[in-house]
Amino acid sequence: MRLRRKPWIDEAIKDYSDFLHLESCESYKGKWRTLFKDPDAPLWVELGTGKGNFISQMAQIHKDVNFIGIEIQVGVLYYAGKKCAAAEVDNVQLLRFDVARLEDIFAPGEVDRFFINFCDPWPKKRHAKRRLTYRGFLDRYARLLREGGQIYFKSDNAGLFDFTLEEFRECGWPLSEVTYDLHNSSILNEAMTEYEAKFSAKGQPIFHCVATRPKEVITHVKTQTDRQDPAPED
Repeated sequence: MRLRRKPWIDEAIKDYSDFLHLESCESYKGKWRTLFKDPDAPLWVELGTGKGNFISQMAQIHKDVNFIGIEIQVGVLYYAGKKCAAAEVDNVQLLRFDVARLEDIFAPGEVDRFFINFCDPWPKKRHAKRRLTYRGFLDRYARLLREGGQIYFKSDNAGLFDFTLEEFRECGWPLSEVTYDLHNSSILNEAMTEYEAKFSAKGQPIFHCVATRPKEVITHVKTQTDRQDPAPED
């Protein structure tokens, strides 16, 4: 869901310019670790960081990890910046960028882990290629993850979750921690998104899995047919 644009945010967001990037993200390709205090720490990337509840909590828990949160909407990214600043974390960078163009900002093997939390399910069959767990996206993640790198996925949409499990299996990603009810399982759930907290409180089951990058990286979808139109700007 897109938030109504608030004109004052364009000025207010500048308060977080030391760790929030609205443009020129491509110039840091292969060099993101240089922006952190510990450039040798693992790099974990959240795709669609929303208002920052998840990434700000994770950065507090894992102070020995570098985090990048990616979000296309400036109006949402402002709140993520505000939340990270309030948490006083110094191991987070936030980017305004389209996740369909990840290979423009990350080098092969640069990322240790991706988080995909409650992405748009795109329920219509003709929109399957837009889902962030469609095999064309999985190909990109595989190229950007180091060997042994992982994707942590959460959703409340059963159809998307089943689709995701099938795509991972078809593309050779080993699966672990698969559950259709995360909050009533023994699997560690360290942090929640705003969406997760709201709907799990109403009894909505949360689906979760972890997928590990295949040892052999294979392209399942040709780049020219897989490339998505950029998301509309805020």
